[in-house]
Amino acid sequence: MRMIEPDHENDDTEVTWEDQQKINLFSKLNTRMRNFDAKMKEAKQEKEALDDLSTELELADEDEPVLYKVGETFLHLPLPRAMKKLEKDGADLDAKLLNLSESSQQCETEMKQLKVALYAKFGSAINLDE
Repeated sequence: MRMIEPDHENDDTEVTWEDQQKINLFSKLNTRMRNFDAKMKEAKQEKEALDDLSTELELADEDEPVLYKVGETFLHLPLPRAMKKLEKDGADLDAKLLNLSESSQQCETEMKQLKVALYAKFGSAINLDE
């Protein structure tokens, strides 16, 4: 805990309806950005697993069928078809990562604008950091 400095004890800045809407929007954007970041982390792990799988399939025997996971099911696929499916899944995952990254950056940009406006009005009376 920290003590409030005497010159900040009676900071009576009025919070208007518009200010409250900005604070609420900042909170929503912060939550949304955290969700995007969690999904990006999960997608990056999946991408890493696909890269590892690609390396393993390069060493596989072409005559043997490969077990490939689709949803919750494993299918026996010929190696060339499994490689094509793996490439498609990797491309889809790259597109998903790009979309999540853009969305996260957009939230961050909007949050920075709100921070500037709110800190300009409330100064140290408001804390918008984690």
